[in-house]
Amino acid sequence: MLETSARLLRLLSLLQARRDWSGPDLAERLGISTRTLRTDVERLRTLGYPVEARPGVAGGYRLGAGAELPPLLLDDEEAVAVAVGLGAAAGGSVAGIQETSVRALVKLQQVLPSRLRHRVKALQGAMVTVSGSGPMVDAEVLTAIAGAIRANERLRFEYSKESGEVGVRSTEPHRLVAWGRRWYLVAWDVEREGWRTFRVDRIVPRVPTGPRFVPRELDEEKLTDFVKRTVGTASWQYRARVVVKASAQYVQGRMPIPIDAEVVDESTCVVELGSDSPHQLALWLGMLDADFEAVDAPELADELRKMGDRYHRAAGPA
Repeated sequence: MLETSARLLRLLSLLQARRDWSGPDLAERLGISTRTLRTDVERLRTLGYPVEARPGVAGGYRLGAGAELPPLLLDDEEAVAVAVGLGAAAGGSVAGIQETSVRALVKLQQVLPSRLRHRVKALQGAMVTVSGSGPMVDAEVLTAIAGAIRANERLRFEYSKESGEVGVRSTEPHRLVAWGRRWYLVAWDVEREGWRTFRVDRIVPRVPTGPRFVPRELDEEKLTDFVKRTVGTASWQYRARVVVKASAQYVQGRMPIPIDAEVVDESTCVVELGSDSPHQLALWLGMLDADFEAVDAPELADELRKMGDRYHRAAGPA
């Protein structure tokens, strides 16, 4: 059995690691009786930690929000992750947290053991931050969305489309995804009854949040493919159907995002591809390293002729 001081630290660590705990589960983890657990909970409360207790069969313990921030317990891996994350956030895409991230990182580095400081410095030394032109996201908006995800509460928000049209969406928020200097919310759209991806910089949450919901299943691999597919294809300004003289598996393997391919035979498929313009799509198709034919796409065909003439002139006399 752990000594009282060590046991209190272990109890605090467990309460910080998960939102809800039943009394028997906590007591079993600590190797103590439920009566001793209640005593330890009272000790934490006297130290300023707002531990909430709920009676009944479905009851248990939860670390609530207090008037002041109590000390947090981090294991080695968590401390390294937080330090590296703060360093990245100092030059990241979340508005208003750069200076705050630097101050928090300085505080953390002051108390890190030397073995962890070396690991953090090694990771930071191996990382390069490339500045970009992505939109800045309000930290309070990210916090509000993350809180709704953690509590499994419906989230209503005003959403601005690329056209400038503003509408209200009611969702069951699932995950926040950072990709390509932008933040996205993957959520179940209640009114449209389907999964949707929303750019966080276009979201204005409405509070309070809605009723709680039972999360729908969406594994991490499908989540990643869904975000890549919806975000990647949504950015296309120009689209065209192309017959490619290669297998569907070959074409899909060359694409940076998941795409659907209509199989014609073992060495031919039809795909819908896109880019910012017919010119850019023509350039990309040239790197596909396979014969292809544009289908009902006169703008793309015109760009391909111009490129063909340019390459023919560049090659010089036969």
